[in-house]
Amino acid sequence: MRNRKTAAAIAVAVAVSLGASACSGGDSDKNSSGGGNGAAADAGLKTIVNKTDKKGGTLSLEHSSGPDSLDPGNTYYGWVQNFSRLYGRTLVTFKPAAGKESLELVPDLATDLGKGSADAKTWTYTLRKGVKFEDGTEVTSKDVKYAIERSNFAPEALSNGPTYFKAYLEGGDKYKGPYKDKSPEGLKSIETPDDHTIVFHLNKPFADMDYLATFSQTAPVPAKADKGASYVQNIVSSGPYKFEAYDESKGATLVRNPEWDAASDPIRKALPDKIDLKFNVNATTVDDHLLDDVITVDAGGTGLQAKTQPKVLAKADEKAKTDNPYAGALQYLALNVNVKPFDNAECRKAVQYIVDKRSMVDSIGGSVKGDPATTVIPPSVAGYKKFDLYPTEGNKGDAAKAKEHLTKCGHPDGFKTTLTARSDRPDEITAATQLQNSLKTIGITADIKQFPADKYFTDFAGVPAWVHKNNAGMMMMAWGADWPTGFGFLDQIVNGSAIKPSGGTNLMELDDKGINELIVKGIGTVDTAARNATWGEVDQKVMENASVVPLFYRKNLLYRPDSAANVTVTDAYLGMYDYVLMTSTK
Repeated sequence: MRNRKTAAAIAVAVAVSLGASACSGGDSDKNSSGGGNGAAADAGLKTIVNKTDKKGGTLSLEHSSGPDSLDPGNTYYGWVQNFSRLYGRTLVTFKPAAGKESLELVPDLATDLGKGSADAKTWTYTLRKGVKFEDGTEVTSKDVKYAIERSNFAPEALSNGPTYFKAYLEGGDKYKGPYKDKSPEGLKSIETPDDHTIVFHLNKPFADMDYLATFSQTAPVPAKADKGASYVQNIVSSGPYKFEAYDESKGATLVRNPEWDAASDPIRKALPDKIDLKFNVNATTVDDHLLDDVITVDAGGTGLQAKTQPKVLAKADEKAKTDNPYAGALQYLALNVNVKPFDNAECRKAVQYIVDKRSMVDSIGGSVKGDPATTVIPPSVAGYKKFDLYPTEGNKGDAAKAKEHLTKCGHPDGFKTTLTARSDRPDEITAATQLQNSLKTIGITADIKQFPADKYFTDFAGVPAWVHKNNAGMMMMAWGADWPTGFGFLDQIVNGSAIKPSGGTNLMELDDKGINELIVKGIGTVDTAARNATWGEVDQKVMENASVVPLFYRKNLLYRPDSAANVTVTDAYLGMYDYVLMTSTK
């Protein structure tokens, strides 16, 4: 998600070059007549559909579960990163546009992209003047510094979100966070020489700093308003909308923030008068509400369920209302290397060979949902290298090879384990069931345990202690790039530094010294070609370890209701519709 000078020109060039491939998913139906909103299939991949400058109406969203948290400093879901831009302004952001333009980095709370030192270890941002919180106080650099300190260094209260700042800021490994450290200067490696300047001092080169500056963790938080985990109940807005109501089980209502000044915000048009977000709506019900034009968008952005797809694909007028982008994401199976027998690489390789990826994709809707995968990095992300270490004919699995590796790992007749999946994601459950059936053919019994997505990482799959205690050797997982480079995709799922007591995303608990060191080497490399080549090396080493089983490169079949205006697909947020642009005639 970022860029800079020796890296600003570099990362922007990388991002723009990815636009064509990232948006190439889904064959446009050239014979389709325009849908009710006046566009053809895949129109949202290239342009703004049903463009308008009209103000008013309500943007209505539903989600099948709910967020990990709507607190900008305590989230790691892509859809929340997008949604939070309505009430939280970050240092840098992605341009709200269609196609390759959506991968361009533009200043948001900052006046420009970061100014990096020659060694990419010191980064300086200048904040816009006159940006105000909803209570009328001006946003300062100290509010941004505090936001980063609370979001990265207080896992006892805020366990979600990535660990980049903690890993790369000088002294980040020792700083205890603002709730424990009461010193007035806080983390010394983040300097605020005045109210509109913030300087980051890193412990090693980081060529993707502007991408990191897009994260909601840089959205300002006034220290006086912070209540730790309870801050989500009273979030202080710095964007065009503020919270009118919030209920963690029901949803949230946002209304206009009268202190927001459009003159200080070139990104957000703030067209709707109201934003209505509902949680815990059955996934197929969300689809039905989209088709019936009851809501504007599915907040999750992962597309129509397999059960719903025939309703739109079989009718030309309905298909014309869809966009089918590649999500820059991978659906995969995580094998925990600290849960027996997956501490043995041969047992992991047995699973690599038995998975019937072709049938799995077919079971959830076929090519509109993705393509069988053989690598961790998807083809649309910089650093992708095509290879297959565990080839099977037609991607349908090889029982003979799988049994060969089972014998090598000392379990010729198979074994028992637990397989976790998210209960509110029907396609993930279908894929897990198909996987379970494949495993049975070689004697592996996988007991499927289902958990809600909003608790999946904080309470279950992302908690090593729970995983070990419950013998959860297999975990269904989906991942999209934090930003469209190999580092932005790989670091938080394969780097040992990403292992956390809870809220973790390195579900394999992979902590390989060679892989860790190669990641650090790569992100410190300024030359683009050399840096991208490193990500292909990391990918190959991860696959040699065999703890990640790539299932399929994901695509999303998105649907635009008739009343939705300013609909566009943004690659920056996993192929989702952009809420910042969207409005509604409702």
